[in-house]
Amino acid sequence: MQPDLKGVKVAVLGGDAREIVLVSTLSRLGAHVRVVGLPVKHDPPHVSLYGSLEEALADVQAVILPVPGILENGNLYCVYEEKPLVLSEALLVKLPPQAPIFVGFARPKLKEMVQRSNVKLITVLDLDEVAILNSIPSAEGAVQMAMENTDITIHNSKSFVLGFGRTGASIARLLHGMGARVTVVTRSAAHRARIYEMGMEPLSFQELPDAIARAEIIFNTVPAMVLNNSVLSKAREDAVIIDVASPPGGTDFEAAARLGIKALLAPGLPGKVAPKTAGQILSKVIPSLLAQELVRKNGH
Repeated sequence: MQPDLKGVKVAVLGGDAREIVLVSTLSRLGAHVRVVGLPVKHDPPHVSLYGSLEEALADVQAVILPVPGILENGNLYCVYEEKPLVLSEALLVKLPPQAPIFVGFARPKLKEMVQRSNVKLITVLDLDEVAILNSIPSAEGAVQMAMENTDITIHNSKSFVLGFGRTGASIARLLHGMGARVTVVTRSAAHRARIYEMGMEPLSFQELPDAIARAEIIFNTVPAMVLNNSVLSKAREDAVIIDVASPPGGTDFEAAARLGIKALLAPGLPGKVAPKTAGQILSKVIPSLLAQELVRKNGH
């Protein structure tokens, strides 16, 4: 059951098709949504379009940022707006104390700004209920990229999956279902036992350098440098790497290029390959979180 957000003022700043779906849901639940940088339908009094962040943030109770938040260049992620949207610390300090700020994941710059602004940052991709569902379009998108960048079928391919977290498990399961010969590399002994039980080959990261020469397609989900120069130097030259870990990924892309190995960084796949589904996932979770935060903040 979705919450009643009647009269709640919330700003949605930038983003992509996922946030358009979310705006529609918030509006339907009665929230007054102030939007910057999205081509949403103008339907007052529930949805209002603004040209500047400052106008949109005046008197709001909560803020929803794009899933990728603030990019490394300091601008908000926004695929529809040509001019940059810059969320400054000066704007955040004007928000009510402990106002909830929702984002998919937060880079260091955003975390620093929030700490100095007395608002509350909520990173929704850290929540299992979001991340597990989000792993479905991530897995499908990663396999789609592999299909587009190899000249072999997924069926019977020697596919390695690095990491067996929420996304790694979904990729491995999808590959296995498509008939790939799947090897999963993980630090966890418990995960390796589960991988074996699922009919796939488990490996530890210590074993990866000696085994990687077998891999035709490599999917990395680990946000640490696991595919470094020494490991890549033992890989097949015709191997293809799809790295879906958070930027900058877990692949030494310069080393891969030098070795002639095709390596692709693939962040934000849900918003690219299945934006409607990804938006529906956000719409299932953020409205309830918003209602909880406002109740807690108001002390009742």
